[in-house]
Amino acid sequence: MQIKDVMTRNVEIARRDTLLSDAAEMMRGHDIGILPICDGDTLVGLVTDRDIIVRATANKLHPELVRCQDVMTADVVFCFEDQDIEEAGSMMQDHKVRRLPVVNRQRRLVGIISIGDIAVATGDTKLVGVTVQEVSAPDAPKPLPGQKRE
Repeated sequence: MQIKDVMTRNVEIARRDTLLSDAAEMMRGHDIGILPICDGDTLVGLVTDRDIIVRATANKLHPELVRCQDVMTADVVFCFEDQDIEEAGSMMQDHKVRRLPVVNRQRRLVGIISIGDIAVATGDTKLVGVTVQEVSAPDAPKPLPGQKRE
C-alpha cells in the first residue's frame, strides 16, 4: 500500500510571513498540531504547536510580532506519495516524528501522513507498535565535549 492511499489530503498550510498568533489560531480551529510552511505549493518548513511554545513563548517572543519563518523547522523530513507505507513508518522511527509531510515527485506538498493514518488504514499492529515505540524512546545521551561515545 502506498502513502497516497492513506495520507490526509487538503492540508492546512501557512506561509513564511504568517504571524505565529495566526498559525496558532489555525491550529486551534482545525484541531491540528502541525502546519507545513509553503511558498506556493513548495514545502519550505514546518511549525508545530511545540515550536510555538519552545521557540517563541519560552523565549518571550510575542506571537503577534513573530512570523512562522522565525521559529519553523526548515530542514524538513518528508516522504513521497508513491512510497510504501512501511517506508513512512521507518522514516518516522529514524527521525522520531509522528507525522510526515507528503510531496509528489515534483516536491509539491500533497498531504500529510501520521502514525494514526497508518494504524487505521493498515491494521498493521506490528508496524504501528514499533513506530510508536521508536518515536517515543528517549534519545541516547549526547557525549560532553571531549568524551567518546561507547
